Amino acid sequence: MKHVILGNGPAGVVAAETLRRAAPADEILMVGSENVPPYSRMAIPYLLEENIDETGTYLRKAPEHFRRLNIGELRARAVSLDTDKRRILFHDGHFEDYDRLLIATGSHPVRPPIPGVDLPEVQTCWTLDDARAIARLAKPGSRVLQLGAGFIGCIIMQALAARGVQLTVVEMGDRMVPRMMTPKAGSMIKRWVEQEGIRVVTNAGVQRIDRSSTEGVVDVTLSTGDVLPCDLVIVAAGVAPNVAFLDATPVHVAKGVLVDDKLETSVPGIFAAGDVAEAPDLFTGAHLVAAIQPNAADQARVAALNMAGRHTQLNGVLAINVLDTLGLISASFGQWWGEGSETGGAGVEHIDENRFRYLSLQFKDDVMIGATSIGLTQHVGALRGLIHGQVKLGAWKDRLLANPLQFVEAYVARSQQPMALAR
Repeated sequence: MKHVILGNGPAGVVAAETLRRAAPADEILMVGSENVPPYSRMAIPYLLEENIDETGTYLRKAPEHFRRLNIGELRARAVSLDTDKRRILFHDGHFEDYDRLLIATGSHPVRPPIPGVDLPEVQTCWTLDDARAIARLAKPGSRVLQLGAGFIGCIIMQALAARGVQLTVVEMGDRMVPRMMTPKAGSMIKRWVEQEGIRVVTNAGVQRIDRSSTEGVVDVTLSTGDVLPCDLVIVAAGVAPNVAFLDATPVHVAKGVLVDDKLETSVPGIFAAGDVAEAPDLFTGAHLVAAIQPNAADQARVAALNMAGRHTQLNGVLAINVLDTLGLISASFGQWWGEGSETGGAGVEHIDENRFRYLSLQFKDDVMIGATSIGLTQHVGALRGLIHGQVKLGAWKDRLLANPLQFVEAYVARSQQPMALAR
């Protein structure tokens, strides 16, 4: 049995290692498209902060790790797939056959169609090559504009601040991290960032980027009419799954590669995991892409076990985001935006503006389905436990609506109860 894994990020590495344990005699080939060892993109900000060197981003430190496990490695990029012949064509013209295939190709940064976005002073922050380019341009005092204040943007912002640049962040939404934070929470994060000396412009976009009369400088025109001279522009406007090579195949793709609870695609024998996979949500069953490393690892293990013939199911994807924004810790779990009252939804907020403390709890019937927190780092795992366990809260729901800060007590009291326990 030959297993081919397209992608050598966290999902690909975990899948390869799981497969080796589950199928000791099978052939495993792990394919990465960059000419560097498998690494974590989430470590790039630490590299830019100079807390680690490039080897510190590597997922496995021992150079011979994969050779010792008898896991083959290939540096190539898939360009097409023949599902009938079970054959992959790579950019260098060579083919690889497979018996089982895992698509773990991850995602790529989106570059909006802005005039001038391809100038050399405009960078994304996704690969080690990107990091090297940013390190050259982001010197102390450099004028840097970052487009996007989402999850990835806030992580990059932390690294840029540590490099001592003059930073302006432009976000099209009405608040920071709009896809993981409630309006109040996102506004609190914005206020925190501005107190740290970073300019944040919300409800605005970049209209164009022009070469300045000064060498190495570009003029960035915002939708507000402001024109900002910049030494560096970083585009952090989101990512999209790497699925182009699946065009003209019967593998179903929506936002990502659609998979079932075994992480198998619409084509038997082909699986997907990580940022590229669109898997069923824990609560609704609707498919979603949850592009975070813990989900990638969970999906990779399940996919690999099924590839090895061990029937395993994913309970469902739980959206999890934990963010350190210049020392302010925030988190969101599950269906943090809530559920309508007409379908049994209810929610509560606790707001402490002066101390930058915030908590939002969302319920459907007597089950907590989502939460958002700022500045509450202790016991935040209890929120995830209540949500992921779909714990029936009974009378504790009303107590939490009256005092949401009692969530730890609710977890201790109810988390050991069977999910189907009568109220």
